[in-house]
Amino acid sequence: MTPDQLFQLANGLALLNWLLLIILPKWEWTGRITVSVVVTILSVLYVYLVFGALRFDDFSSFGSLEGVTQLFTDGNAVLAGWLHYLAFDLMTGWFIVTNSIKHDVNRWAVIPCLLLTFMLGPSGLLLYIIIRTISRRQYFLESAGE
Repeated sequence: MTPDQLFQLANGLALLNWLLLIILPKWEWTGRITVSVVVTILSVLYVYLVFGALRFDDFSSFGSLEGVTQLFTDGNAVLAGWLHYLAFDLMTGWFIVTNSIKHDVNRWAVIPCLLLTFMLGPSGLLLYIIIRTISRRQYFLESAGE
């Protein structure tokens, strides 16, 4: 499979999963498909590409913006970075869905957060945090034990 085909496949898989998060957030299989299937596949592909595209001496490049820029001149490294974004944005989307259900945040208010997370990652999470804070009148998340 070529890097371009892998890019298309990963994008399609992610898009279908985002539709699942938006349309069927409470379906028992949504989380299983998101985390156990799609994010796992994207993560495996990411690891494969990272270890195929980077050498151990490349890891020192992460210490400067110029070094990171040089790493992303390789197509496989760019694809690995893109898979990284897809996987982490989906996990963020899954957090938004589960947290909004737990805290009874209006589903229609959550949809723009998911769409924004899909397109612009952290800005969708920020919007969700603002909406949850306003609707719950509480900023801080409770600890895991609560």
